[in-house]
Amino acid sequence: MGETTPHTPAPSPTEEHAAAMEAAAAAASSQPTNFKVIIIGAGVAGLSAANHLLQNGCDSFCILEARGRIGGRIVSIPLAQQKVELGANWIHGVLGNPIFEIAVQHGLVSVVNIPKPHKVVATTEDGQQVPFNILQEIYEAYVCFLRRCDEYFLCQYSPPPDINSVGEHINFEIQIYLSSVEDPKEKRLKQLIFNCLLKRETCITGCTDMNEVDLLELGSYTELQGGNIVLPAGYSSILRPLTAQIPKEAIITKCPVKKIHWKRKKTLTGLDTVDENEENDSDDSEKTVTEFPPAGGAPATTSGASSAAGSRENTPSTGDKNSRCGSVESDTGVNSDFPVRVTCEDGRVFYAEHVICTIPLGVLKSCHKNLFDPELPHYKQESIEHLMFGTVDKIYLEYDRPFLSADISEIMLLWDDDKYEEHASDEERATHEYLSKHWYKKIYSFAKISDTLLLAWVSGLEAEFMETLSSDVVAEKCTEILRNFLQDPYVPKPKRCVCTSWKSQTFTMGSYTSIPVGALQEDIENLAQPLYTSPHAFKPVVLFAGEHTHSNFYSTVHGAYLSGRTAAQYLVGNEEPDEITLESDGSDLSAWIQGIALD
Repeated sequence: MGETTPHTPAPSPTEEHAAAMEAAAAAASSQPTNFKVIIIGAGVAGLSAANHLLQNGCDSFCILEARGRIGGRIVSIPLAQQKVELGANWIHGVLGNPIFEIAVQHGLVSVVNIPKPHKVVATTEDGQQVPFNILQEIYEAYVCFLRRCDEYFLCQYSPPPDINSVGEHINFEIQIYLSSVEDPKEKRLKQLIFNCLLKRETCITGCTDMNEVDLLELGSYTELQGGNIVLPAGYSSILRPLTAQIPKEAIITKCPVKKIHWKRKKTLTGLDTVDENEENDSDDSEKTVTEFPPAGGAPATTSGASSAAGSRENTPSTGDKNSRCGSVESDTGVNSDFPVRVTCEDGRVFYAEHVICTIPLGVLKSCHKNLFDPELPHYKQESIEHLMFGTVDKIYLEYDRPFLSADISEIMLLWDDDKYEEHASDEERATHEYLSKHWYKKIYSFAKISDTLLLAWVSGLEAEFMETLSSDVVAEKCTEILRNFLQDPYVPKPKRCVCTSWKSQTFTMGSYTSIPVGALQEDIENLAQPLYTSPHAFKPVVLFAGEHTHSNFYSTVHGAYLSGRTAAQYLVGNEEPDEITLESDGSDLSAWIQGIALD
C-alpha cells in the first residue's frame, strides 16, 4: 500500500529520532527476523505496548511502522512561528490521564494553567452580531441537552418513541425549548446558534451528522475531569519520553504490512492452521477456538491498571516453550515454532510468537479480510463493520498581519442552512454535486490561534470533499466567508493555507472512532478481545490496541496509550496462573471465609 500525498508534509516529530531511524533502515538487511512480539504501528498504542514490554523484561520485539515517521495521528508542524497540530490537539482531562502524567513528569506542560481570555463573537451571514447573553443562554441549554443524552447510557433510561440518535434527541429538546419563544426573529436566531453547536459536536464526535450517533451509547465515553490541555512544545513532544527507552533499531519505518499470518487450529468454521505443510501434533489437531469472545476474559481496558496477563483462568499452558517474554534464541532459519508470520509490502518477512496490531479502525474497515490469514472471527468482522470511523480535518490560515480585534478569540458562523438546503435528502447531501456547493457551510467557526493564525474545523462528508480541493481553493472560500460574516471587504487573503487530509491518508483512512446508531460499546470490547491458537493456550497470539479498542476512552490519545499497555500486559504475566493457598484453623466457616482476600 502506498501512501497518498497529503495537503501538507507530515514531518518526523523529532529530527534526531528520524536520523536514527534512517540509519537503522540502512542496516535492515542485518536485522533479525524472529521476535517474541511484533508490534504493528508506531503510534501511541504501539509505543505504549513497547514500553510496557521493556519495563517487564521483554526486549525481543520490533515495531513495524508504515510511515517514515513515528506518532501515528500525532503530528506537529511549525507554522506562524509556533507549533500547530495536524492531528491530536489536546490532552483531554487531567485526573487519571496517563498522557498528562507523562507530560508533567517530563516538564512538557505547566502544572499551573492560566486560561487565556476567551471572547467569542457569533454572527449571521449578513453580519448581525448576536448579543452575548443570548449566546450564553443557548450554549448552557445545549450543554444540558447533551448531558441528558449521556444519561440514557448511565441510567438505562428509555428514550421517547422513534428517537434513536443523539441528533434526533437534541433537536427534540430544541423544539420544546424554542416553543416558548414568541418573537420569530429571536426564535430563528436561537435556532441558528443551536445548529452551529451541533456542527461543532460533529467535529468532537467524528461524524457527518449527529443523527448518525447512537443515543443509548453516547454515555459509554468517559470524560476525564480537568479540561483540555495544550502542550506548549507541540503534542509531538510527548513522543520523546515514549521513545526514550526503545532501541532505535527496534522501530522499522517505511515498512507497510501486507499480511498477518496467524496460526490457529481447526475452528468451528473449518479454518485450518496457517502453515498448510506443518504436521499437526495429534493432541492439538482437534482443538478448536471459539468464534465468540470469551466472557470476562480480558484485562479491563476501562481501568488505569491492567490485570495480569492471560484470559484462560485455571487453564494449564500447553507447551508454549518461550511463554515468558524474554530473549529469543538465535535465528536458525527454522520458523515452525513461531505462530505469527508478518509479510510486508517490500517482501520482508518477520516471525514472532505474538503480534500486537494497532492498525487504525479506518484501515481495518478497508482491508481486514485481506490483511489477516486466516480471516478474523466473524464477531470481530461484524464489530469492525458496525463502528464508525469519521473524518475530522483542520484548516489553518496564516496571515502577514493581524486583522481581527485583539480581544476576539473566535468567530462563530451562524449559517442559515434552510436557505440553501431546500430540504435535501440524506442521499442528495452525499452527492458530489451537493457537496461542491455546500461543503464550506460545515465550517462552524474560525478560532484565533495567534494574531496571525486562524483555525477552522470541518467534519464528515464535507471534510472528505474538502480533501479533494487545492489549498488555494480552500483559502479563497475561507476569505469569502470571513468577508461576508464580518461585513468587511478588506479581510486579507492568507499568505498560507494548510489543510489536513486524514481520510485520504492510506494508513489512517479517517480520524477517530464513534458509536453509530445500531452499534454498541460491546463492539469496541469485541475489537479489543485477543485471539488464541487454541482454547488451552495460556497467552494469546494476536492482540489488538488503539483508541478504537478502549471501550470508555475511544477517540483519545490516552485511550490508545492504555490499550497498548493492556495488550502488552497479556504477554508479560506469569507462565502459569498464581496458585492461591487458603489457610484456615478449621474452627468455623466464618473464620475460613474471613481468610479469603478479595482483591
